[in-house]
Amino acid sequence: MQAPGKPRTLHSSADIELSMLVEAIYLKYSYDFRDYTGASQKRRVLHAMREMGCDTISTLQSRVLHEPAAFSQLLQYLTIPVTEMFRDPGYYAALREHVMPVLSTYPSLKIWVAGCSTGEEVYSLAILLKEEGLLERSIIYATDINPASLEKAKKGVYPLESMREYTANYQAAGGKRAFSDYYTAAYNAALFDRSLSENVTFADHSLATDSVFAETQLISCRNVMIYFKKKLQERAFGLFHESLCHRGFLGLGSKESIDFSAYGPRFEPVVKRERLFRKLS
Repeated sequence: MQAPGKPRTLHSSADIELSMLVEAIYLKYSYDFRDYTGASQKRRVLHAMREMGCDTISTLQSRVLHEPAAFSQLLQYLTIPVTEMFRDPGYYAALREHVMPVLSTYPSLKIWVAGCSTGEEVYSLAILLKEEGLLERSIIYATDINPASLEKAKKGVYPLESMREYTANYQAAGGKRAFSDYYTAAYNAALFDRSLSENVTFADHSLATDSVFAETQLISCRNVMIYFKKKLQERAFGLFHESLCHRGFLGLGSKESIDFSAYGPRFEPVVKRERLFRKLS
């Protein structure tokens, strides 16, 4: 019975259907989107619904439950990658100036790129490590929940038309060579040098459901947390804190911060403007 004086919360049919869809995905496929931000998620589901020829979210849910291929297709819309190489060049310049000198004191390095999408950030970090003489003693864990994105990341092939923008980003980030040294151009595509990914392990990992798998000196998780609700953000920060070694580094996206998290007091800013933090304890 409704409590006297307590306003009734009304939900639209679409919101109810969306909630049922993400719960069904979790129960059927163990992919947990329940604590992703509603507005972005709803926009992506509605776009997928139209592209997949479904009149309602409920129709989409029925297809997803009974057709695994439909879920794979939907997953591409739920995890639409928005990325580029050396995105936000100031972040990579700050890594080069403030983080790489510290990392150079370790005999071996483990670096985690969480939510690596199609791999642009992975190759950017690999190039940075190579130029600082650290790539050969580094292991990079590149993780994402989208198998199709991981496959693209493994290939290291990107549109040639993007190279002009990526070159400008690289130069602004303090690049030390010609960016074209790192890829071979053919058939309107750029294939990045295999040496950049030799020490990269691409793997399926969910910040919503999986655990820590290694001790790391640097974690870069950029433009992922903005899609998480508070509860999931806290879980992710907990994983990062557990994974990082004492005085390890954490890099976030330009619109993200750990300041208002319960884990905030356990980190200090290195370059706050570039969202670079260092573990205290």
